[in-house]
Amino acid sequence: MHVMVTAASVTDREAGQTLLARLHERNWRVTRVWADGGYTGRLVDFARDVLSVALTVVRRSDDTSGFAVLPKRWLVERTFAWPMHSRRLVRDYERRTDTSEAVIQWSMTMVMSRRLARRPG
Repeated sequence: MHVMVTAASVTDREAGQTLLARLHERNWRVTRVWADGGYTGRLVDFARDVLSVALTVVRRSDDTSGFAVLPKRWLVERTFAWPMHSRRLVRDYERRTDTSEAVIQWSMTMVMSRRLARRPG
């Protein structure tokens, strides 16, 4: 899992380019990434041309009204919900982005280690 916390003034596309570059640097075998509608435009071209990563943007259908489950999107939303069981992540207590990233990674480590330690059955 790769985490990147930015200031509110940084757009999703700007942060996405940096995050994809970090991901590619550390895990060059990743060839497909799913993203929501905020990551369209030049980011798709950057991922394809520079990193050789297929960035698939999952969009809502224009004719859909109300709630609709989007393919692959629920995986991301469910994963975002898991760390929220940590009290420290329920509110934004951290002042530094690197501290926020560390707390998120710590929380996901707790989630994953509990799942790995679970007894089968």
